[in-house]
Amino acid sequence: MKIMIIGAGGQLGSELVNMVQEDIVIPLTRHDLEMTDYRQVNDVISSNTPDIVINTTAYHRVDDCEDNVEKAFSVNAFAVRTLSKICAEMNATLVHFSTDYVFGGEKRVPYMENDIPNPLSVYAASKLAGEYFTRNICRRHFVVRTCGLYGAKGISGKGGNFVEMMLRLAREQKPIKVVADQVVTPTFAKELAVSISKLIRTREYGLYHITNDGGCSWYEFAKTIFDLTGIRADLSPVTAEEFGAKARRPAYSVLENRNLRALGIDNMRPWKEALKEYLMEKGYLT
Repeated sequence: MKIMIIGAGGQLGSELVNMVQEDIVIPLTRHDLEMTDYRQVNDVISSNTPDIVINTTAYHRVDDCEDNVEKAFSVNAFAVRTLSKICAEMNATLVHFSTDYVFGGEKRVPYMENDIPNPLSVYAASKLAGEYFTRNICRRHFVVRTCGLYGAKGISGKGGNFVEMMLRLAREQKPIKVVADQVVTPTFAKELAVSISKLIRTREYGLYHITNDGGCSWYEFAKTIFDLTGIRADLSPVTAEEFGAKARRPAYSVLENRNLRALGIDNMRPWKEALKEYLMEKGYLT
């Protein structure tokens, strides 16, 4: 297959490039393609005629989205609409990534794919709009919601990922306050990429939740990072209200990989096991 990966330089895109090496891969970074330029997107995709387009790009600075509503919807929704229309016209498969933040956090058991979304922020609303465009315009689609993503490359524009940020703050001996009343599932980008490489070969189109297994608060995630590495840190828990982030986040957004498991390809490990592998690969553990 010929697979185009948009956002190939990012933490998920780079892992996907590694996972589909047996295919013809067309990796595109933000320097190769401006997602909000309809003509350029159309020209690039049409000239390359991919079988599958995997879109990993997003405007994911959650708090900044509150002040940049037009940019959030331009990148996370309207650009995705354009991509969906082009893929539909070419009969290409579109893989698009969404977020656990589309839910409102009212539940205390993992969210299924058929649970009703309730976005609390501009970011979440824009991502949900992107989902709807994909699902309603492009018949051959995989919409994948994931959660708490971290990977070797880090997130462009965020200075790395949560794991690296925690370790950097500890090295700088700075006080670290982490929210303890928001429960998520930390997800290793490498493992997500493995699942995607399997899923795209099934032709079982639709909506999927794909995360590592289990859940924890952001505070527990941080504490586990320091426990595994043996690094002493001035870590303390705070509430979301005390932390004072501009955008609202769901208090609980653990996802259940129900549809992936139904296909028999849910090999996502418990989040602590995946985190340990990441720390070993990065040289923090021996």
